[in-house]
Amino acid sequence: MEILDGKKISNQIKDEIAAEVVKMKERGEKVPHLAAVLVGNDGASLTYVGSKVRSCEKIGFDSTLVKLSEDTTEEALLEKIKELNENDDIDGFIVQLPLPKQIDEQKVLMAIHPDKDVDGFHPMNFGKMALELETFIPATPFGILEILKRYNIETSGKHTVVIGRSHIVGRPMSILMSRKGFPGDATVTLTHSRTKDLAAITKEADIVITALGSPDFLKAEMVKEGAVIIDVGITRVPDDTNPKGYRITGDVDFADVSPKVSYITPVPGGVGPMTIAMLLKNTLLARERHLAKTK
Repeated sequence: MEILDGKKISNQIKDEIAAEVVKMKERGEKVPHLAAVLVGNDGASLTYVGSKVRSCEKIGFDSTLVKLSEDTTEEALLEKIKELNENDDIDGFIVQLPLPKQIDEQKVLMAIHPDKDVDGFHPMNFGKMALELETFIPATPFGILEILKRYNIETSGKHTVVIGRSHIVGRPMSILMSRKGFPGDATVTLTHSRTKDLAAITKEADIVITALGSPDFLKAEMVKEGAVIIDVGITRVPDDTNPKGYRITGDVDFADVSPKVSYITPVPGGVGPMTIAMLLKNTLLARERHLAKTK
């Protein structure tokens, strides 16, 4: 069994991007600029956005954090997005989800210009991804592809089972794993809450990618010997023995499953760090796209 170390790979990617930024500065060029819009005071969102801003600073990107109050109207948020769309200094931006209940998330995501949509959530970018055209790939699926690539895990002809059909991870992952090329060329089964006898399906899988948000859901008896396990789930579970009062766990019962498989991502330290690294990679791509248009 080998641990798929997302933290190590994400640091490699950040170092590679930082080296690119140094070259840009030497040439007197504009460095990539990422903006993040945060509405409200959700604890997890604050932590996540803060991590993105720190990562930008570390690798030499410019960054802007736009903080709006919990009671911000949909109209006010759409106006702010319009400003960011029209600001030539900003290469890409994200609107941190979830949004307060008075705001229509879909309307907000549709308002972001596709060329600045570094989260890869706009229907135009999602459609291009499905058609195997060059575009922004959502950061978490992009990170999973990079893990598979850097560990040289064979995917061609393999049976990949994806658990969860969210538009952020599950559905794009099912499309990407079936695309032509590496990583890809897999036979994909997309499963979800209505799937019958899920264990019978996962037991046949060469690769299992789970994005449920259900702690310790996947057990050893649900996977076959030598399978590759990618755990996207991340949940805070109450734990009185931990000084923080909780522990972070994934969808996979790691202690139970890990002795049986060939590769597995830990939680934390697996897919999570890759998400921010690939968001930075998308911002670099956005800057290149921006420059190409202005030449």
